[in-house]
Amino acid sequence: MNRPRVIVTERVSEKGMAILEKELDVTFQDGICREDLLKVIGEYDALIVRSVTQVDEELVNAAKRLRVVGRAGNGIDNINVPACTRNGIIVANTPDSNTISAAEHTIGLLLSSSRNLPQAHSFIKSGKWDRKPFRGSELNGKTVGIVGLGRIGSMVAERLASFNMKVIAYDPYIPDERFLRFGAEKKSTLEELVKESDFITVHTPRNQETMGMIGRKELALAKDGVRVVNCARGGIISEQALLEALESGKVASAGLDVFEEEPAENNPLFDFKNVVVTPHLGADTKEAQERVGTNIAEQVVKALRGEMVPNVVNLPTVLRQDLEFFHPFIELCEAMGSIYFQISKAPIDRVEITYCGEIANHEKEILTIALIKGLLTPILSDRVNYVNAKVMAEERGIKVYEKNGKKEKGYINLIKVKIQNHNHKLELSGTLTTTGEPVIVEFNGYETDIIPHGYVVVAENEDRPRVIGPFTTVFGDAGINIAMMRVARRVKGDVALMVVNVDAEVDQQTLANLKAVDGIRNVRVLSFQ
Repeated sequence: MNRPRVIVTERVSEKGMAILEKELDVTFQDGICREDLLKVIGEYDALIVRSVTQVDEELVNAAKRLRVVGRAGNGIDNINVPACTRNGIIVANTPDSNTISAAEHTIGLLLSSSRNLPQAHSFIKSGKWDRKPFRGSELNGKTVGIVGLGRIGSMVAERLASFNMKVIAYDPYIPDERFLRFGAEKKSTLEELVKESDFITVHTPRNQETMGMIGRKELALAKDGVRVVNCARGGIISEQALLEALESGKVASAGLDVFEEEPAENNPLFDFKNVVVTPHLGADTKEAQERVGTNIAEQVVKALRGEMVPNVVNLPTVLRQDLEFFHPFIELCEAMGSIYFQISKAPIDRVEITYCGEIANHEKEILTIALIKGLLTPILSDRVNYVNAKVMAEERGIKVYEKNGKKEKGYINLIKVKIQNHNHKLELSGTLTTTGEPVIVEFNGYETDIIPHGYVVVAENEDRPRVIGPFTTVFGDAGINIAMMRVARRVKGDVALMVVNVDAEVDQQTLANLKAVDGIRNVRVLSFQ
């Protein structure tokens, strides 16, 4: 059997290459020219780059087999993400690789600047001894304001909470659930955060919106003696505004790893004794650089296996540590979505998803995408994936609504789905069993136990004797083993619902025989392969 093929156009670690070579056919062409890459890219299932190779629309259109582009690093400026998304190509990078290093460096700068550690270090090494010039400030009981509660910001929040600091945060693009999860009090405006903070640390990307977002106005609102740290990108804290605030004493100390212009030479901020500086070291640890290669290799292999991949740029963020929690819910949502077009050929107007219980406190977009992917797979097959599912739904005029609901009695978590158009409607509810397996517990108002694996026969029947026996006998006559069965009814003597998990595919003749049983109203076969 032919193994998937990957081309690596820029150097990654030896451990990363070893991971790739174990499962894939690997071509390493460091620095391949664009013309040659355009000629051969159609032969590959995956592409791994760093910052030089340009993955633009021309290259994407030439990559007829490409399923994943891996960026060994954080930025994606050299990758046309929308073009990849339209073509169903996963774009993955490795921001987690330096997350720990950057978060730890932030803490290091915060402690160093508030306790004057570098200054004391130099002083004592010069042969002097005196403590008074270096009296610092404790973190205990102080308020830290975190601007940006993404990967690094949330790690900083967790770590500073252990110092008994009050953590507040501002990030207009992060859902409330994330603030709760990381113990950060949400602030509606940047000004509100600045006014309340004893320490301010920034963790946002550098763009038009964030450049200079901590400027003269914001620092003027801050407490006298505020301390600031920037381990994100130069210019998020205006250097000129910071310079003036240091001169006036408004800012008691600063810890800076990044600068508006790098390499930073003769920067006037270097003249202040209460400013601790490092040369953009946030991600520069041995462990971080090793993780870049191994993480991107692991993600590419997972993508080609069809597994969920952390750090996909054109998917909602799923942190590596969250995948284990989300995985069975993703499987559940995809299974529930797949049912509609297996039992109906009617087009869809809208999909409503309600998350109840503990799951409502998590970021759920990946679950909604999984449901849409499952919904469209029976009619689009391998043309739809997690990357382009939303785009394809929009193209078909399907409106998707997501909301949180109240906790349902008897369920820690429950996901309720309503799929409908003007004339047809399917309502499902699903959860996890005590062993963590997906199960569909409601089907159009009937209480069920549909285990979404293999083949499931769903039949509507008259609620009377001598229906279920003859129906199940058909399976025995066809040599099909019944793995599990559940019968549910809403009103005694009305129409009941039979759900039968079977161990083999139901052929057309057996299906016809099932439908011919007296008292059977309707029979549908669901496949969860």
